[in-house]
Amino acid sequence: MSESPFRSEPSARDQAPQFVLPLVVRIERDAPPARTDALETAARAVLVMLSDERSAGDGEWAQVVRDWQDARIRKVVRRARGAEWRRAGALPGITVTGKAAEVRVFPPVPLDGWPKELARLQVSGTDLDDPEPPVEADPSAPVLWMSPDLDMSAGKAMAQAGHGAQLAWWELSDEQRVAWRDAGFPLAVRTADPSRWDELTGSGLPLVRDAGFTEIAPGSCTVVADHPALR
Repeated sequence: MSESPFRSEPSARDQAPQFVLPLVVRIERDAPPARTDALETAARAVLVMLSDERSAGDGEWAQVVRDWQDARIRKVVRRARGAEWRRAGALPGITVTGKAAEVRVFPPVPLDGWPKELARLQVSGTDLDDPEPPVEADPSAPVLWMSPDLDMSAGKAMAQAGHGAQLAWWELSDEQRVAWRDAGFPLAVRTADPSRWDELTGSGLPLVRDAGFTEIAPGSCTVVADHPALR
């Protein structure tokens, strides 16, 4: 069974310099994205960052990505609108769009070394809703199953979806990663039925356990990454 490194007990990862992957979601007052769209777009943004040539080998982001992955794999989602979003867009990063959601992902930064354009953005206020219930997930595509037992803000859930996508990515072969990337990283984020949650968490699929830094208790199981190649 593959679990995330987001556990609460002290480890070598805690002793390493700590980095964080910043994600910024665009939330305009008059046109906020749907919650599920934002979660799915955040998960894809993490995958786009991991698969970008700048994050590998001798790429310009490769060393900081390695440093980030050697420590706890932290992600923080902040929100922006208007001029804030435009300033964030001027920094090196990648903007990923969903049905309507827009999420910009940036190379990892030191935990206490955020660029000022991002540091001033708010973490709170990412409470999004789905106007309509999400359609049933395609069983032939990757699904990130969210815990039905936890109440998380949209920002927290976006980070957790990103964690789940990353764990699935780590488990895939190079060929499987290329195929997923070339297909545009299709995936769905859905809340698991309570009757299936225990089965999912015991299935051996990649499982995210949260470190408990914000909102939920340490060790909480938040996401199961159900990729067809891992079943």
